[in-house]
Amino acid sequence: MYINPYNREKDEAKLLEFVRLHPFGMLVSARENVPVATHLPFLPAAEGDKTLLRTHLSRANPQWKGLDGQTDVLVAFGGPHAYISPRWYDHVNVPTMNYVAVHAYGKPRLIEDGQEVYALLKSQIEQFEAEPDAYNIGTLPSTFLAGEMRGLVALEIAVDRWEGNFKLSQNRDEKNYRNIVAELGKTGNPTGITEAMQRVYEAQGYKH
Repeated sequence: MYINPYNREKDEAKLLEFVRLHPFGMLVSARENVPVATHLPFLPAAEGDKTLLRTHLSRANPQWKGLDGQTDVLVAFGGPHAYISPRWYDHVNVPTMNYVAVHAYGKPRLIEDGQEVYALLKSQIEQFEAEPDAYNIGTLPSTFLAGEMRGLVALEIAVDRWEGNFKLSQNRDEKNYRNIVAELGKTGNPTGITEAMQRVYEAQGYKH
């Protein structure tokens, strides 16, 4: 994706943390020279110097066919975003959006071992369940679970390239930055964009 130099985030630890906080991503690949995409929950895991993104999709979804060993796929993660009005500057400007987006590129591998698929499903449930002890995949009837597992395809992507676009008004001076934050606060800031801006600017020495 296009990233203005002001907004590029290269710290892989920050990008991985972003994915942990916003794990619902979009898997993008090409099938018969046509781009296809599926929105999926991803489970990130660090193994050595590599990050792995694991997920599963319906076997009825044709996107998985041909993925094993495909040169590269893209997983796109979106986060907080907000409209920035030109009225909030002390100079003439145009509207824009502040947002955070992370792209991960890597080679996919189909997970075919039953125990590995089971471990992935168990980990995903624990990732999202507010009370993981209240729902345990191990307590499901074995025939029901086996049928459900036959109906899905598990996938692992070894990330070999990250792109992070943290577009948070980094090219504005402190006065305009503070005004943007104040105006966003009046809107109720439902997406958490001001918190993201504050983290970036505290690193630059601004305090709000």
